[in-house]
Amino acid sequence: MTPPPDLDAPLPPPGPACLVGLIGSGIQASRSPALHEREGTAQGMRYIYRLLDLDALKLGVEALPSLLEAAQRCGFNGLNITHPCKQAVLPLLDEVSEDARALGAVNTVVFRDGRRIGHNTDHSGFAEGFRRGLPGAGMEQVVQLGAGGAGAAVAHAALAMGARRLVLLDMDPARAAVLAEQLSGRFGAGRAVAETDIAGAMRDADGLIHATPTGMAKYPGLPLPSGLLRPHHWVAEVVYVPLETELLRTARRIGCRTVDGGGMAVFQAVGAFRLFTGREPNAERMLRHFAGMQATS
Repeated sequence: MTPPPDLDAPLPPPGPACLVGLIGSGIQASRSPALHEREGTAQGMRYIYRLLDLDALKLGVEALPSLLEAAQRCGFNGLNITHPCKQAVLPLLDEVSEDARALGAVNTVVFRDGRRIGHNTDHSGFAEGFRRGLPGAGMEQVVQLGAGGAGAAVAHAALAMGARRLVLLDMDPARAAVLAEQLSGRFGAGRAVAETDIAGAMRDADGLIHATPTGMAKYPGLPLPSGLLRPHHWVAEVVYVPLETELLRTARRIGCRTVDGGGMAVFQAVGAFRLFTGREPNAERMLRHFAGMQATS
C-alpha cells in the first residue's frame, strides 16, 4: 500500500525560469509557444512563451517601441520577432549580431543587463531544414520570391549553401534590388540579381524558394502562376502555418521535390532557445514535438 504523501516535506527547488514572447501580425496559430515551452519543461525549466499579436491587440508596427519597452520592464528574457517587424525592430536595438546586421533583419531579441541585443536564427534554421529536406538539390540558378525580413535571411542561406546565381523578385522591385546589391557585395558580383520577369527566371531555374506571406491563412493563394512550375523544379517553402500550403500542394501534384517550412520553424527555434536560455536545446526532441503538434492539429 502506497504511504500517504508527507505534506510537511520541503518542496523541491524550482527550476530556472524563462519568460519570452513573439511579436508579429496574425500569429495566433504559431507553434512557437508549445515548441519552446515543451523543450523548457523537458530541461526542468519554468518556461513561459507569450504571443503579442498586433492584430489581436489592434496595433500596427508603430507600437513596436512600446511593446519592446513593456516586455523589457516586465522581466522578459527576450522576444522573437516575425512579420512585419523583422526590419522595423533594428533601430530599436542597442546591439545587433554580425549576421543580423548583414541580413538587415532580426528575429530574436535578447534582453541582457538592460540592453537589447538582436540576432537572426532564420538563416541557419532555413539552411538546416533545406539540407535535410532536399539533399542534392541543384543550385545553379535559384529563384526566390520575397525580399523582406525572412527573404533576406533565406537568400543569405541559399548563397552560403552554394547557389551559383540567386534571382530575387519582390512586390517592391526596389527592395529586391537593394537586397541583391547587398548580397553581391558579400558573396561576389553577380551572385544575386533582382528581376521582374518571373516567367523568364523560372525557365532557367533549378528551384524556387518562397519567402512571402502568401499561403498563410491570412494570405491564401499561390505566389506565382502554377504553369511556371515544372517537374524538374524543387520548391522550398518558408510558410509553416499551414504546413501544407497551396504552393506545396500544387508543386507536388506537378511532380516537384518539395520541403515545407517546418524545418525552418524548428531550427530557428533551436537557435532562439539557445540564445534565450544559454542552454543547448535537443533539436531532435524539438523536431518530434513539432511533428506531434502537426499530427494533432
